Amino acid sequence: MDNTSRFRLRILCVLIFLVPLGFYTKHYHGFGKIWVSQSLGGVLYEIFWCLAAAAVFPKAHPVRISVIVFLATSVLECLQLWHPPFLTAIRATLIGRTLLGDTFTWLDFPYYVTGSVLGWMGVRMLKGGRV
Repeated sequence: MDNTSRFRLRILCVLIFLVPLGFYTKHYHGFGKIWVSQSLGGVLYEIFWCLAAAAVFPKAHPVRISVIVFLATSVLECLQLWHPPFLTAIRATLIGRTLLGDTFTWLDFPYYVTGSVLGWMGVRMLKGGRV
């Protein structure tokens, strides 16, 4: 198995744990429910996209991946201010709401930064580099 395949396999192993955890944050009802659902979920969302992008583009630099993910998710956050019927219909589903969100808030951006930084660190570690 070559290095790229091993790298992708390591990403897959992390995603097998991360994806259910991310969905769990949307159904969590314990202490800090709102923070877990909204803020921690945003951090995990960024990490997911950093890892997914690294799996698709394994030669891409981890910093570039994390910056692009942060910018793309920031655009998605701003799109939450727009409510055309087709986006409203998509956001009415769990997957649509999870991927696109439904309520704009400036407070999401620090968590996106945190998730992107953790995603960068994760990609570096999974590639075998030092953080």
